[in-house]
Amino acid sequence: MARLSKIRKIGSRYGIVLAVVLAALLGFWLRGLFGSTAPAADDAHAGQAHAEQAAGPQVWTCSMHPQIRLPGPGLCPICNMELIPLEAGDALEGAGLRQLTVSESAAKLMDVETLPVERKTVTATVRMVGKVEYDETRLAYITAWIPGRLDRLFIDYTGVPVREGDHMVSLYSPQLLAAQEELIQALKSAAKIDASNSEFMRQSAKDTVAAAREKLRLWGLNADQIAQIEQSGKVSDHITINAPTSGIVIHKNALEGMYVQEGTRIYTIADLSQVWVKLDAYESDLEWLRYGQKVEFTTVAYPGVSFAGTIAFIDPILDERTRTAKVRVNVANSDGRLKPQMFVKAVVHANIAGGGRVMDAELAGKWMCPMHPEIVKDEAGECDICGMPLVTTESLGYVSAEQADTAAPLVIPVSSALVTGTRAVVYVQKNVDGKPTFEGRQVVLGPRAGDYYQVRSGLAEGELVVVRGNFKIDSALQIMAKPSMMTPEGGGGGGGHQHGGAMTGEHAQDGASMPDSGVTALARHQLQQVVTAAREVAAAVESRELAPLKDAFTQVSRTIEQVDMTAMTGQAHAAWMELSMRLTNDAVEGAHAETLEEAQRVAHLLAGDLERLQQSLGLSSEHTTTAQSRPLLNEALSEQLGAVYDGYFKVQQALAEDSAEQAASAAQETLQALGGVDMTLFDSTSHDVWMKTSATLQNVLSQAAETDDIKVLRERFHSASQQLIRLTRALGAVGSDAIYVMHCPMAFDNAGADWLQRGQELRNPYFGAMMLQCGSIEEVISRANTESTEDLDD
Repeated sequence: MARLSKIRKIGSRYGIVLAVVLAALLGFWLRGLFGSTAPAADDAHAGQAHAEQAAGPQVWTCSMHPQIRLPGPGLCPICNMELIPLEAGDALEGAGLRQLTVSESAAKLMDVETLPVERKTVTATVRMVGKVEYDETRLAYITAWIPGRLDRLFIDYTGVPVREGDHMVSLYSPQLLAAQEELIQALKSAAKIDASNSEFMRQSAKDTVAAAREKLRLWGLNADQIAQIEQSGKVSDHITINAPTSGIVIHKNALEGMYVQEGTRIYTIADLSQVWVKLDAYESDLEWLRYGQKVEFTTVAYPGVSFAGTIAFIDPILDERTRTAKVRVNVANSDGRLKPQMFVKAVVHANIAGGGRVMDAELAGKWMCPMHPEIVKDEAGECDICGMPLVTTESLGYVSAEQADTAAPLVIPVSSALVTGTRAVVYVQKNVDGKPTFEGRQVVLGPRAGDYYQVRSGLAEGELVVVRGNFKIDSALQIMAKPSMMTPEGGGGGGGHQHGGAMTGEHAQDGASMPDSGVTALARHQLQQVVTAAREVAAAVESRELAPLKDAFTQVSRTIEQVDMTAMTGQAHAAWMELSMRLTNDAVEGAHAETLEEAQRVAHLLAGDLERLQQSLGLSSEHTTTAQSRPLLNEALSEQLGAVYDGYFKVQQALAEDSAEQAASAAQETLQALGGVDMTLFDSTSHDVWMKTSATLQNVLSQAAETDDIKVLRERFHSASQQLIRLTRALGAVGSDAIYVMHCPMAFDNAGADWLQRGQELRNPYFGAMMLQCGSIEEVISRANTESTEDLDD
C-alpha cells in the first residue's frame, strides 16, 4: 500500500508538469495565430524611450515643494529631499502653484458651478429685536409749585388719558392766601392812586400789581384763575393744578392728604402720539446702520402688520456682556396701537456701496437735522423743531449723489469664499490649452452684505469664481501638496517651508536653474522698488501712528501695480504670481486697518512675504547696498550734472529721429554744460570717477559738435554713452527717478552698443527710423543720493 501511494504521488507531480508544458505550448500557438499581445523586454524599453522622447525631456520635482521644476535628479533646493520624476499627467496639472487642470469629463464629474465676479449694489439685511419705550422728549411732570397739602387728586390711578388743561390736583396752601391778598391790596392802592397827578406814584402802583400777578403765575395759577381773583375780590386757600399737555398718566407719585414741598412730583404724563423703539444691534451689524435710516418692524400684538420708523440715535457705547449697542428709532403712533414694553422684531435693508458705505437714493445730496432725522431738506438751513443747523447726509455716512452711479462694489457669492481669518481662498475657472483649469486666489474680503462678500483685493470683474465644488478642488490641491486653504504654504502645511525659496545646493551652481534667471533688468528694478516701499512700512511702524502707516501700505500697492510681470519668465514668473498676490493682500489689508494694532499685525505679515520675495527672486541686500554706498551729491552738483544729462538725451533723441543737425547742436549744448560742472563739489570717491570720464567726454563731444555726418555722430555718441554709463553706475541716476541702460545687439555690424535713456520706450539712436524699436533694457539705474547745500554747510 505504501508503494502504491508513492507511485500515485509521483504520477501527480508529472501530471502537473505536463499540464504546465501543454499550457505554454497552447499560448505559443495562440500568439502565432493572433499576433503578439505583449512586447518583448527590448521592445518595452524601446517603447518607453520612444514615449519619453515624445513627451519631451524628463522633469524632476519635489513632493513637498511641487513648484520646483528641474531637468535632472538630485535634492530639493529648499528642503533637501530626494527629487522625484514628474509624471506626464502632472505636467499639465502642475501649470502653476495653485492651479489644477482636469479633463472635460473630470470637470463634469466634479459638478463644478461658477458665477462671474461682478460690480453691483448689494443689500445687507440687519435683523434686530427690542421693545417699545416712551419718547423721553414727550414726558411731562405735574409738580407742586408751592408748598401745601393735597386735598384732592382728580386722577386716582395710572393709565388715564388726559387732555391739556384738565383738572389734576386741588392744593391747599396758606402761602397762596397771602399772595392773593397782596394782589387785591395792590389793585385797591392802584385804584386810589390812579386819580393822583403824580406819574411816579401811578407807575409804582402798576408795578406792584404786576409783581403780585407774576408771583401767582409762578406759583401755578393760570391767567383765567388770576383774572377771577381780581374780578371777585375774594381770596381762596386752594389752587387747582391743570394738565400742561395731553397724554397718558403713567405714574401717580402722591396720595390725597399728603403735604408736599415745592417741586414735589405728583403725576407723570406721557404723550404716546410718538414713541421710541429701542433695538439691540450686534457689533458686526453696526457698520450697516446709519442715522436717518428707515426701519421696519412687527409686533406680536398685530401679526401681519408692519410698522416703520427712523433711526434717531446709535449708542456709542457697546454692552460688554451682550456685545450689542442700543439703536433708538422714532416712530409715529397717532392711533396709539404701539404700547410701551411691547416686544418687536425689526429689520433694516441697507444698500451697500463701495468701501462699506451705505447708499440711500432718497437721502443722497440732502441736508438733515442731527437731532431730528425726520427733518430732511434739499438745501442748507435750520431745523424746524430745534433750530440747529442742518448737516449733509454724506457727513452721516451716506454716499453722495455724485458717487451714486459709480459706487457699486466688487462682490462674490458667500459660497465661493473659503474663509481663513481676515482672508479667503477663492477658485477661479480658466481655460488652459482648451482644458478646464482652476486657479486658487488668496483674496482680501470686505464686510459681508447678505449673500455676498465685498472684495478688496485679488479678483477682477468678470472672472468666473467657483461657487460649488470648491472644496473638491481644494482637496485635490492638498493631495498634490500645493498651496490651498488648509495648507497655505503647500506641502505638509504649517508654513515650515517657503515657496520659491533661494536656490541652494548643487543646482545653485547652474545659472539656468536659479529662480531669478527669468528676471530682466527692468523687472529687477521694479521689484527693488517694491522692496523699498515695503521697508517704508517697517519704518512707519516705528512711528506708532496709524495714518502714515496706512499711507505706506498704499504705496506698496502702487509699486506692485507698476511691476511688469511679462518681464519675468519660468520659475521667476511663477514665484512672482504667488508673491505679488500675497504682498498685494498685505498692502490692501494694511491700508484698510482701523487700529494701530491691526496695522502692526499686517506689517508683520508683509515683512515675512518680503523676505520670501527677496529669497525667491534673488533680491538680496546687495542691490540696496550698492545704492546706499554711492557718493552723496549736493543739490548744486546734481543740478550741474543734470544739465549734462539733458544735453545727452537731446543727442539721443535727435539721432533716433535721424537728424544730424539737431544731434550736433545738442552735442554742443552738452559740451557747454560739461564745462559748467564745478569739480570741487565732488567728494574724493566721485572726483576720481569724474576725472576719468570728463576728459574723454569733452573730446568726444567736441568732435560730435563739429560734424554733420550722422554715421560719425553715432560713433561719437557710442563713445560718449560708454563714459556716461560708467559715470551713472558710480553716481546713480541724476535728475530723474531712474535711467535705463539700453542695448542694441545689431549696432556697428552686430558688435552691439549701449546707450542711456529716460523712460522704457525704446528709441534706438544707432538705427533711427530704420529699426527704432530694436533693442532691450539691459539695466535700470536708480536715483543718485542727494543732499541739500544747506545740509552740507551744516
